[in-house]
Amino acid sequence: MTLENLSRRTILTAGAGLLALSALPARARGIDNQMLVVKDPNCGCCAAWIEIVEAAGFAVTIELSAGTALMRYKSDNGIPEAMASCHTARIGGYMLEGHVPVADIRRLLEDRPDAIGLAVPGMPYGSPGMGPESEREAYDVVLIRKNGTSEVFAHHPAA
Repeated sequence: MTLENLSRRTILTAGAGLLALSALPARARGIDNQMLVVKDPNCGCCAAWIEIVEAAGFAVTIELSAGTALMRYKSDNGIPEAMASCHTARIGGYMLEGHVPVADIRRLLEDRPDAIGLAVPGMPYGSPGMGPESEREAYDVVLIRKNGTSEVFAHHPAA
């Protein structure tokens, strides 16, 4: 075997390895999949959202909270009152407020912006856990920055 053949083989093997790595799920690549969800014990749509994120491979721990304690948790973790929804989650150093789609969570964890996290204000019909996606109303996922500003992270048009 010549040095030229070995180099070609090494390059091809390394390229194949990188290609295989890009196809692995996020948790296999070392992206944190441990999620804490703080929610009201009586909220059914929160449970539906949790089922969706668990089915996508996230490991969820649930902490029950209600009323002013839940609102204080949101505020203490940088969620503005105008962005509030029914449940709040923490994953990979970020906060998630409301019915954030799995694809947007994964993008947040991949891109790692300098931010508090993502929010879907209110409870838009057809967002994950809030009714069929085939009938969803248009909504935005908002990136909450650490400097107090926010911007649209993803737009989900009406179905």
